Amino acid sequence: MALYFGPAILTPKSRKFGKLQSTELDPNKFHHNPLSTASIAKSRDSAFVYNAEKISWSIPKVSICVQMIGAHQQSTSVSVRSQWTGLLEHEHTPWDALTVSNTHAMTTSCDVLSLTKPLSVTNCSNKARHTSPLRVAYQGVPGAYSEAAASKAYPNCEAVPCDQFEAAFEAVELWLVDRAVLPAENSLGGSIHRNYDLLLRHRLHIVGEVQLAVHHCLLGLPGAKKEDLCRVLSHPQALAQCENTLVKLGVAREAVDDTAGAAQFVATLNHMDTGAVASSRAAEIYGLDILADGIQDDLDNVTRFLMLAREPIIPRNDRPFKTSIVFSLEEGPGVLFKALAVFALRNINLTKIESRPQRKKPFRVADDTNNGSTKYFDYLFYIDFEASMADPRAQNALGHLQEFATFVRVLGSYPMDLVPVRPESERLEQSDQAH
Repeated sequence: MALYFGPAILTPKSRKFGKLQSTELDPNKFHHNPLSTASIAKSRDSAFVYNAEKISWSIPKVSICVQMIGAHQQSTSVSVRSQWTGLLEHEHTPWDALTVSNTHAMTTSCDVLSLTKPLSVTNCSNKARHTSPLRVAYQGVPGAYSEAAASKAYPNCEAVPCDQFEAAFEAVELWLVDRAVLPAENSLGGSIHRNYDLLLRHRLHIVGEVQLAVHHCLLGLPGAKKEDLCRVLSHPQALAQCENTLVKLGVAREAVDDTAGAAQFVATLNHMDTGAVASSRAAEIYGLDILADGIQDDLDNVTRFLMLAREPIIPRNDRPFKTSIVFSLEEGPGVLFKALAVFALRNINLTKIESRPQRKKPFRVADDTNNGSTKYFDYLFYIDFEASMADPRAQNALGHLQEFATFVRVLGSYPMDLVPVRPESERLEQSDQAH
């Protein structure tokens, strides 16, 4: 059952049925030619047969729709037309495919070239479902922290690498994978702004969250020493989280798309003076040595990942839920205070607030009595709060918010991750006590 959230959940009012035609994809080509951001565009003309039962829900000034989608689940993956009708209609923006080049690939202790290449939007045509019951997209290559998060969120799933965040979003939309697990924020580096922008651009729903303790290692070729390194590659946030260690080593820092991709590049480049900041699993996969363990500046390093799907889950009240929304406001004194007050008045706890500029209209022109017209930055506000959309308090809060907000969208209402995260500081403390 798929629930397309607007501001609130109410009672059924009307029904409408629709159908699209389908075509199945070739299951023999997927595993060898994974998706990339540019090839997904080629799959958009393929379609998928589904039956949709659309139920409208409404109260004064508030409305949402529920999609009851029954799809035939076969062993092959399919893709959906980009031109959907009704609420499903949306435009796809052409993406720039940015993939890591392996032009310097050389023979190493492990066969790096035999690993599955990431999906991109350019090589995404004619892909199909594998035999795994659940395929989960993540950004990066095997050994990335996102892969570990995907396995934690969906044990025994088939983790599918994507070269960019856009490729993961589109792979889910086009039925090439079932879910995506992507980072939203880090306890040290803050929010991953790109994914917040993509959440608004795409029509996926947040169906869960998972938190992962991050443990950085300094990797190098077998026989290399950390004192001999001249440069270190990794994701920008990983480099920032290990700044003190890297400054002491006096190495040049180079940013790449992901940590495991840096390890893969070091393995294929085969230069003894080049290292990478990545996980211990990446060292195992690409045949590298761990030159230094636990090199992050702060041992309590945790990343929160979002689990994304085509259809939302049904909100419930029998366990703690979190709801994520995005909204915009008119310019004026105290407007943001009023927006936040709708939650405080109902004793709803906010766990996150993030502002992002509106890309399509970054400025808002307002008349100023004294100085003529004035330009203001126009922002969107992303908020997470601890309440389910099945809770009347949340429904009333969003109904209240919609009275003065210019735009409100529920990104998802999903179970909170209550599994205790074991930061590195706790692991080391327990290790010391054991000895």
